[in-house]
Amino acid sequence: MAKQQKEKARNDAAETAPKTWFPRQYQVVLGVLLVLFSLALLLAFVSFFIYGQEDQSAVSQLTDRTAATGNWLGKFGAYLADIFVYKGFGIGSFLFVRLFFLTGAYLVLDLKVSKLRNTWFWDLYAVAVIAVMMGFFAAFLPELGGVVGYEMNLFLQDYIGKTGTAFVLIFAFVIYLIFKIRISPDSIKALFERTRSEIKEDIASVQSPVTDGATAYNLEEFAVDEQEENDGPERATAFPIEEEEEIPEPELITKPTSQFEIDREALKPTIGSASELSIDLTPKIVPPPVKPVVDVPAAEEEFVIEKIEEEDIIEENLASKLVEDFGLFDPTLELSNYKFPTIDLLKEYSTSGITINQEELEDNKNRIVETLGHYKIDIAQIKATVGPSVTLYEIIPEAGIRISKIKSLEDDIALSLSALGIRIIAPIPGKGTIGIEVPNQKPTMVSMRSVISSAKFQEAEMELPIALGKTISNETFVVDLAKMPHLLMAGATGQGKSVGLNAVLTSLLYKKHPAEVKFVLVDPKKVELTLFNKIERHYLAKLPDTEDAIITDNNKVINTLNSLCVEMDDRYSLLKDAMVRNIKEYNEKFKSRRLNPENGHRFLPYIVLVVDEFADLIMTAGKEVETPIARLAQLARAIGIHLIIATQRPSVNVITGIIKANFPARIAFRVTSKIDSRTILDSQGADQLIGRGDLLYSNGNDVIRVQCAFVDTPEVEKITEFIGSQKAYPNAYLLPEFTGDDDTGIKIDMDISERDPLFREAAEVIVAAQQGSASLLQRKLKLGYNRAGRLIDQMEAAGIVGPFEGSKARNVTIPDLQALEQFFNNEQNDF
Repeated sequence: MAKQQKEKARNDAAETAPKTWFPRQYQVVLGVLLVLFSLALLLAFVSFFIYGQEDQSAVSQLTDRTAATGNWLGKFGAYLADIFVYKGFGIGSFLFVRLFFLTGAYLVLDLKVSKLRNTWFWDLYAVAVIAVMMGFFAAFLPELGGVVGYEMNLFLQDYIGKTGTAFVLIFAFVIYLIFKIRISPDSIKALFERTRSEIKEDIASVQSPVTDGATAYNLEEFAVDEQEENDGPERATAFPIEEEEEIPEPELITKPTSQFEIDREALKPTIGSASELSIDLTPKIVPPPVKPVVDVPAAEEEFVIEKIEEEDIIEENLASKLVEDFGLFDPTLELSNYKFPTIDLLKEYSTSGITINQEELEDNKNRIVETLGHYKIDIAQIKATVGPSVTLYEIIPEAGIRISKIKSLEDDIALSLSALGIRIIAPIPGKGTIGIEVPNQKPTMVSMRSVISSAKFQEAEMELPIALGKTISNETFVVDLAKMPHLLMAGATGQGKSVGLNAVLTSLLYKKHPAEVKFVLVDPKKVELTLFNKIERHYLAKLPDTEDAIITDNNKVINTLNSLCVEMDDRYSLLKDAMVRNIKEYNEKFKSRRLNPENGHRFLPYIVLVVDEFADLIMTAGKEVETPIARLAQLARAIGIHLIIATQRPSVNVITGIIKANFPARIAFRVTSKIDSRTILDSQGADQLIGRGDLLYSNGNDVIRVQCAFVDTPEVEKITEFIGSQKAYPNAYLLPEFTGDDDTGIKIDMDISERDPLFREAAEVIVAAQQGSASLLQRKLKLGYNRAGRLIDQMEAAGIVGPFEGSKARNVTIPDLQALEQFFNNEQNDF
């Protein structure tokens, strides 16, 4: 009998024990593997959103050991992230991390994995819903929904449209809330009712002691205090306490005192012998303060009022009288005879007109239709728009053809047309067509003359109009720099950045008077912008006591940028005093003579900062350039300071996220890879350009292809000579002088008693080596970096070494040790 009971207990235990697929050791190993795999997925996914663009080319080179990746798990992590996130389900793939981690943990802890069946189902359900929802943003950030999410979203849109897809997603979300999170309408209703009742209870609990308890307490306290004050302790104890019940509670306490006259005699109680005391048991009700009426003579009142009205009337009449007598203020009056450059200064090219080659158009059309036909894509309609360097073929596919299918045939169409680069726009914004841009066999040059002489530029009512070139439809492309408000230009070497800068400057020279705009030109290459030296006293701005207006030295760049920050702060102070919001309102108010120049007000010209090869400045000066550029990019647009920055590749180490976020207007010339294109425009396309001024302009969502106008060096030279030969201002526009932190440091460190004990020894090391470097002191004296840097600062304050010069070592002002000894002796005598 006992044996049978033991066998039954053993069988029951075997049935209740969790069933495993294989031995316990293998189960633990598999669980640990899944946990580690989930953590690896997490690292790979997170680093994908940081380095995914840079690792895009390395994904296809998985077997190449020389291919470098930024992913934290190397090429394998980049491959996993590409499969799960980019080609998979986007950000919804993060739920796979949770699923693998929970499964591994259940295996390690020997729990029933079957309990995760519900979790797996709903998490996979959420992955699919999130991927489809993020498919709406595939045009901007394809990584959010992945290829699967985009295709599923597109599939739904083909049948039920965007609105229907949104309704399906809402329905799926409601299903998740009801069955997974278990939220029902009844629970939401009960929550609101409970919250409402709790609020009412709280209000009642707060109001009840104020109306009842507080009044009784104040009466009792007042009576006891009054009796003790008049009769002393003995009479106070003789006061019958039960008589308090006969004291009528004044209703006056609960009513506003402003509506009643208080009769204190009526409130005095009669309570036997104690009535002789005439104790007033009412709480002290303080009447509202009444302003004393002061008799002011009528003449004085009239004088004050008349003075205020008279001041306003005089100020308003003075401004209108000045305008009536002298007219509106004219900022161009000092150079009233200034003549704008003529169109004849620009060269007219013989190949400026667009020639339509009917045979080429027909041939390209047939090849496009044939190539698409190979993939069973039928075309309902096709038309061509011929541009200067590119022809746009607009096609309307037959019903039921998916746009993504055409988009994926970019390389096949380029192969069939034997073209340099094909760019497919699917769909064209604002149209129900798909665009295929094909380069012309014989591109036409867009001359600066044809752009400047166009009616669109000449009649443009913009603050800072810029004629960039011509679009595919052969229309002159004109934009307003004041509304951008800053411009970022990027592209590979030799693709037209410098010509683009010259086109921007030439447009402003043809449209704006020297009194209306000033340029701050930074040219690290020292040869691109030197032609504009001739218009220094007309259009350029510079620091005081500076010889050249065009800045080529990095130290002067730092001071100039900080000076522009000072100018920005000064202008904001003027706008605050004038009670206006931007430079346009301020100048209009100044022109109407409503601002007094004696109070510091002046006409404010626009200032355009042009920086060529910004990457070189960052490499040499670093943070000293980045900080003022970031401030100007964030704040300077309202007061008329606009930035144009040109660089080869605006990567994160060159242009930080703060700076890049304030440059919504971007121009991308041809680049070598799709990653570079995404770095510049946040989208692909710049890698498909044909070069020689072919550019993409983006100011938000739309991307426009433009052929940049060509302006040659002799043309720029003629324009600057024409302007420079005219009457100019006495000096260039002077920026406010910037006082750096170096002067402050010298004043602080002049106290010899505060010097480091190793100051003399450190100075001997520096003078002997003739190299002012903190790292030298670290090696020779075995010091830490902070102390070595402090010694260098003290030597700079004493005048032994020069100021900071970026990555270079500081200049040593004392030639040898003998001169150093003499320096210390003189310093000791002076001290």
